[in-house]
Amino acid sequence: MQPQQLIEFIGNHWMLFAALVVIIALLTHNLLVSGKGAVDPVGATDLINHKDALVVDVRPATDFAQGHIINSLHIPMNGFKKQVGTLQKHKERPIVVACRSGSQSAMACRELRKAGFEDVHNLRGGVLAWQNANLPLSKKKR
Repeated sequence: MQPQQLIEFIGNHWMLFAALVVIIALLTHNLLVSGKGAVDPVGATDLINHKDALVVDVRPATDFAQGHIINSLHIPMNGFKKQVGTLQKHKERPIVVACRSGSQSAMACRELRKAGFEDVHNLRGGVLAWQNANLPLSKKKR
């Protein structure tokens, strides 16, 4: 496609082009913002094994009971804001927050940062990515 054809196409379909620009901008913003403080399962295991990171699982109780990261602390997302205070004793430790796919845990990370926690990491891809990396889950209650 030549530049002249591209300009003509944009002129004829300016609403579609504007929508494309907005979508690309939102995707870029989402990648930059959600990528901040995110770790993949391998990075999370490194934090857990070498820096004594605490894993906080924000999934519903039924999902947590079906399998969770070993020694994780369960604080469901639906009451997370009210229970942030229970994590105060862990404020100096790195915290890895996990959910099913990584989206709810990103919201929990924002809440923790607002509460003054500095070393907070979102498990990119959530427990699904953890399982896909063939890392173990536990069904034991903590």
